[in-house]
Amino acid sequence: MDELGGRLPRPRAAGPAARALGAIPPPVQILVGIVSVQVGAALAKQLFAVAGAAGTVTLRLFFAALVLLLVWRPTLRLGRRAWPVVVGYGLVLGLMNLTFYQALARIPQGIAVTIEFLGPLVVALAGSRRLLDAVWALVAAGGVVLLAETRGDLSLLGMLFALCAGICWGAYILLGAALGNRTSQGNGLALAMAVAAMIAMPAGLAETGAGLLSPWVLVIGLAVALLSSVIPYSLELEALRRIPPRVFGVLMSLEPAVAALAGLVVLHESLQPLQWLALCCVVAASIGATRSASSAG
Repeated sequence: MDELGGRLPRPRAAGPAARALGAIPPPVQILVGIVSVQVGAALAKQLFAVAGAAGTVTLRLFFAALVLLLVWRPTLRLGRRAWPVVVGYGLVLGLMNLTFYQALARIPQGIAVTIEFLGPLVVALAGSRRLLDAVWALVAAGGVVLLAETRGDLSLLGMLFALCAGICWGAYILLGAALGNRTSQGNGLALAMAVAAMIAMPAGLAETGAGLLSPWVLVIGLAVALLSSVIPYSLELEALRRIPPRVFGVLMSLEPAVAALAGLVVLHESLQPLQWLALCCVVAASIGATRSASSAG
């Protein structure tokens, strides 16, 4: 039984997938996951013209859920305290992807991820009363101001979608720790991904319809699912089981920079100098806030 009275899942012998994940050092898992998800996002953006943003999300989450369910073959007999976390995690995951892809359809990838990253940064700073953390909050706010100053070529709606995705990302982090504690291996992630796919499917079908069934669209959708969901989420969840959250946060702080580089290399999206400076402010604030939390603990 857990501390809240729920029955914990019975440990099972590690399968080949679990052993393979366990052999990779956690910092490498996180870095590979970051590169994978941003390359996948850049690939997904090229699919928007045919499948639409919501349709691309639907393909991504559907194939991700299918692969994870086949790999982990999860049991539905979870503890009564586990299912609310699984459903909540899946709901947040679906909404995070839908809003982020709507942002990605309107603004450059590096800018979208920079704004989205404010969610995890708020989680890192929440509840702190230390002066240094207030400084990091001001640095991040400075980054937002710089983005506002360069908004002439940016969609306000796209920025708002990215902010909504950031709120979901913050909830994703909080629920991810609970999911790792209340489920074993990748079972909870597989079930949560199925929930996320069901959340996204109505929007995808309404936007794209039968266009989602085009063979080459399905192939690219599968590639996006592997790069953007299966690989990074599996690596992140495993890493969170093995390293302190503060270390995880420092490494994840590199995500906006990797997103900008992926947008530049794959999509040829160049950023203005002030936009790069804004990105660096958010990255620096995230690293500083995470290290500050580490020293406080």
